[in-house]
Amino acid sequence: MTLKPYVLTEKQFLPYHEVTYPMEERGLQFGDGIYEVTRIYQGMYFLLEEHIDRLYRSAASIRLSVPFDKDVLMEKLEQLREMNDVKEDAILYLQVTRGSFPRNHAFPTENRSNLYAYIREMPRKINEIEQGVRAILTKDVRWEYCYIKSLNLLPNVLAKQEAVERRAFEAIFHRDGIITEGSSSNIFLVKDGNIYTHPATERILNGIVRMKVKQFCSALGIPFVEEAFSINDIAEAEEMFLTSTTSSIIPIIQVEDQIIGDGKPGELTRKLQAAYEKAAGLAVKSGK
Repeated sequence: MTLKPYVLTEKQFLPYHEVTYPMEERGLQFGDGIYEVTRIYQGMYFLLEEHIDRLYRSAASIRLSVPFDKDVLMEKLEQLREMNDVKEDAILYLQVTRGSFPRNHAFPTENRSNLYAYIREMPRKINEIEQGVRAILTKDVRWEYCYIKSLNLLPNVLAKQEAVERRAFEAIFHRDGIITEGSSSNIFLVKDGNIYTHPATERILNGIVRMKVKQFCSALGIPFVEEAFSINDIAEAEEMFLTSTTSSIIPIIQVEDQIIGDGKPGELTRKLQAAYEKAAGLAVKSGK
């Protein structure tokens, strides 16, 4: 796929290399902004409206104004997809900040937000989806408002780097022994045929794929329990998996030195993967 590098900004569509912002940009200097990442499969957006709805919820939580109304923004994002002639798997990245002003911790008196959105190629993580991945545990030192998809991601970056250096796919956060979520994913544990995951409180980001898994479980008759589980519960897990926009649904077959189940992707995880792929209009892989 060849993407024409067009970017949507708060003012106009521009070629990628022409998009610039001043040094005194509040997203750059304070992390004063929010973002969303939306999947594109075979050239088409998947769950775009759900992501945009969450963008506006995050904006309201930090008293940030999005430059466009929802309907206008949706139209412009569709235009961006067409301008880039997207045909294959990709992602849309969308960011909104409080704007460019002389540096001051307090909000600027003017309401002049910055926005940019671009599309780049991202193939599916087929090997991880098929084979499963290893994860590590790391202490959750993030702020209390993880339900806001903010730009303040330094703890997530450090956790992900630790995972990379230890040859793992994901770092799983824990707070006082309780599993919250991954550095860039939601985490699920299967025990006695029930799927457990941390409730959608301020301590986690209520992922869009997490919400779809909840719907899939309802349709498939799989008990979905929004109840926190602990590090100790991992030893008794029959299955584990993670979800995110970029990863979809990926089995976790090992956490630290603990093998999960028989060390292979489990039956319920496979059922949910198949439901996801059907919803996304993708070919269901063998073994699911």
